Amino acid sequence: MRKVFNFSAGPAMVAEEVLLQAQAEMLDWHGTGMSIMELSHRGAEFKTVVDQAETDLRELMTIPKNYHVLFLAGGASAQFSMVPLNLLAENKKADYIDTGIWSKKAIMEAKRYGNIHVAAQLDEGGGLARIPSQAIWSLRQDAAYVHYTPNETIGGVEFHWLPQTGQVPLVADMSSTILSRPIDVSAYGLIYAGAQKNIGQAGITLVIIRDDLVREFLPGTPILYQYSIQVENASFYNTPPTYSWYIAGLTLAWMKKQGGIRVFAERNQRKAQKLYEAIDNSGGFYVNSVDPECRSRMNIPFNLRTDSLTTLFLDETKKAGLTNLRGHKLVGGVRASIYNSMPEEGVDALVGFMQEFAQRYG
Repeated sequence: MRKVFNFSAGPAMVAEEVLLQAQAEMLDWHGTGMSIMELSHRGAEFKTVVDQAETDLRELMTIPKNYHVLFLAGGASAQFSMVPLNLLAENKKADYIDTGIWSKKAIMEAKRYGNIHVAAQLDEGGGLARIPSQAIWSLRQDAAYVHYTPNETIGGVEFHWLPQTGQVPLVADMSSTILSRPIDVSAYGLIYAGAQKNIGQAGITLVIIRDDLVREFLPGTPILYQYSIQVENASFYNTPPTYSWYIAGLTLAWMKKQGGIRVFAERNQRKAQKLYEAIDNSGGFYVNSVDPECRSRMNIPFNLRTDSLTTLFLDETKKAGLTNLRGHKLVGGVRASIYNSMPEEGVDALVGFMQEFAQRYG
């Protein structure tokens, strides 16, 4: 049994069952006499890991046959470049929705390659952050794609609705929401996600791309950044991050054993509701500054009345085995990240601590 509940935004908590299996297989994977990290990425043994991981992912997400699944290096930030390099070639126009820091990073990188239009921005008027209604977005019908970030890990802002972009492909950075609730993959042209939140450990990035979007890329695109090359080589153009891929496979198998995405969606909803209720019922001792209609289920930031109370809170939570609750360095405060691998008991422990702390210092 683990001694702490890890609320880190990423690299995040990995399921204990997954860690125990990885530990048991560390020195001798399936009778090979070798660690999984020593096996050739082109050998038959590792191919079983790769094939099973993709099979489980496709089953969990109900991925249509006309979508390719890639497991790549470089993190989600590499996709900030890969997406425009591969999808802008038609007319070099793309629309982006800016709802926070990760959206801004994607926009900044995309502007290096084409005509990037910010079609909507986060509304922070009145002291509450909110996603603007699509009715006031300025989308272009001739854009090559529309990019958005369904969940902003730093600001704790999340879409609970699907943008409608017509014939223009929708691209989503799902690093912090993938596998946390059911989605209709066919509504997207491309989905990408870093693994270190809901898929396992840092080091590998998932890309789900519709086959018609594997097309001409911009001149000068590095060969490793060409989706067509990665598809042609099934993510094996060069040596992939094999151990991260293996951990992702174990995590996907664990999710299936738990009952699949719908089970996690219900659990995640309960976890978030408990934590938001603790904040909202604290009489202002704890404050979340996101409109309730777009609060994140995965990353819940909040502030205490004073900086000194925040420091004391963080010191005491750590001693209580509730770790990595410090907010992002750009915004401060407190942030609880409650991804799939965070058990409900962890949130219960945090809520109990928050209530007791408020009684002592409120």
